[in-house]
Formats: sequence, C-alpha cells, structure tokens
Amino acid sequence: MTSFQTPGSAGVIEEQATAALHAAQDPAGRGHRTRPPRREKAYRTRGSADIMKPSLAGLIGKYVLLVVVLGIMVFPFLWQLSTSFKGSAENIYGFPPSLIPSAPTLDHYAEVFRTIPVLDYARNSLLVGVGTVITNVIFATLGGYALGCLKFRGKGIVMAIFFSTLLLPGEVTLTSQYLTVKSLGLANTLWGVFLPGAIAAINVLLMAAACRMIPADTLDAATIDGANTMQRLRHIVWPNIRGMVSVVALFAFIGAWDEFLWPLVVLSDPANYTLTVGMNYLNSNFGSNPRVIAAGTMIALVPIIVLFAVLQKQFFKGVEEGSVKG
Repeated sequence: MTSFQTPGSAGVIEEQATAALHAAQDPAGRGHRTRPPRREKAYRTRGSADIMKPSLAGLIGKYVLLVVVLGIMVFPFLWQLSTSFKGSAENIYGFPPSLIPSAPTLDHYAEVFRTIPVLDYARNSLLVGVGTVITNVIFATLGGYALGCLKFRGKGIVMAIFFSTLLLPGEVTLTSQYLTVKSLGLANTLWGVFLPGAIAAINVLLMAAACRMIPADTLDAATIDGANTMQRLRHIVWPNIRGMVSVVALFAFIGAWDEFLWPLVVLSDPANYTLTVGMNYLNSNFGSNPRVIAAGTMIALVPIIVLFAVLQKQFFKGVEEGSVKG
C-alpha cells in the first residue's frame, strides 16, 4: 500500500521527532536551559596572551589617572559655581575649599541682572552664534567637498594656504580685520562681529578630512548614473559627514559665544555688546567682589552647558558613523 502525506505532514512529523528527542534528553521536564555567556574581563589575566588588554594594575592606574584629570578640569568650575552662591560673610579662599555654601543666596545673580542688560547681551551673542553656525556649516561643507572629493589644478597650493592660516594667532590679523570691517562700514555692528568668523579654515579642513573618507568609486558610480553635484552632495556626501557637521556646528557656536577680544575691539556702543563683553563691565565695577563676577561667569556659561547636554547624544553618535550611506 502506498503511503500518502499531506503537504504539511512532513513538518508536523519533524516537530514531533524533535520534541521526543528533547523529552528523552530531559526526562524530568525541566526544559532546556542555555547558560548566559560569560562576561569578558576588561583586564588581562595571568597567563593570558591577549596583549591588547591592560593588566589589572594598569587598568586601576588608568582609572586613577582619569579621576585626577577629571578633578583638575572640573574643580575650577565647581569652585566658581560655589562662589556665586556664597554669601558675603563666607570665606571663599579657605583651605581646604568648601564647595557647599552654608547659606546659599541668589543675591549676586540679581546684582548682575541689575547692573547690565543680560538678556539684551545674550540676544546679541545668540544672533552672532547662530549666524556663525549656519555659514560655517554651509561653506565648510562645500569647501571640504571640493578639497576632499574633487581633483583640480592647484589643489595642493590651496591646502597649503589653509594650513598656513592655522599657524598665525588671531592677534596677528586683528588690525587688518578691523581695517577691513571699518572700510565696509560694519564697525560697531553685529555684522562686523560676525563677518571674520563666518568661515574658519580649521572647519574647512575638518570637512575635507571627512569627505576624503568617502570612497571615490561611490561618487564615480553616482556620476555615471547621471547625478549632478547637488545630488551627490545631498544623497552621498551629506549622510556620511553629518557627524563632522555636528562637530563643526557645536565648535563654531561655542567659539562665537565665547569670543571676547574681537567684539571688544569692533564694538563701541554698549547697546551692541555681546554677553562676554558686557560681563567685562563686572570686572571693572565689582573687582573687589569675586562673588558677583562668578555669578556673571555662570550666567555666560550656562547656555553652553545646556546646549552640549542636549546635543551630546547626536554629537557622539554622529562622530561614530563611518559607513557609507546612499
């Protein structure tokens, strides 16, 4: 007699056989349990040939060094923050320093707002910072694409010029920048503060390095398929340089917000002062009261801290992106 199977009978028979095998291996019915993978140690054990991992002593020394460096970098900020909340009767220069005020007060912050128009100065700094971010992202991306992906005569000379500008400190070109801005009629204006930082050579070089990581074959294939320059920038270049764009944007805003010397030179009307220049007024009027100066410093620093805290996830995530996307 010929056996006959339905279309799904083979799968049913296979499942039954598997279940019977498991039951035979585990007669108590406890079920099949898999052990979780053993966690790999972060240091090299004795007798291990993995030289890429540090020894236990080396790992401890590394973390101790990191804690020391962290303390050196963070302690001045904590001391300044503590000073801004301490009352006039507290000793801010005692040793060991006390970072927790015994009677916290906001009087010094109120004194800063009574002395200078903080919100007006912050608005001026924000306008300059946002404009600097927009121009640096746009022009640095275009310049980096040209230097990193295109081939043209004189490319080495252009790169040498960009690198040479990094060798000169900003104070060397301060006079020429002021004369240029004054000849354009932009002295004592926010446009004059913004113009010299509209594009930075270091940002162009960073974008060029990011564009250079894009395989040339990918761009050539897009060109053969008929993609123009803007299409290559949008669909190939931009997805692969977003990490570096976030770096450029964040550093451009911090640089524009913290700039002091150039706005101090080009601005003479207090109504156009940026926040850093306005805070300098506190040093001249409250030099004997470091608590008010510390409060003004915290006011100028808080926006930068908030911005980085909000964008740090996108910042580090973008830097880690390395795959080609199209």
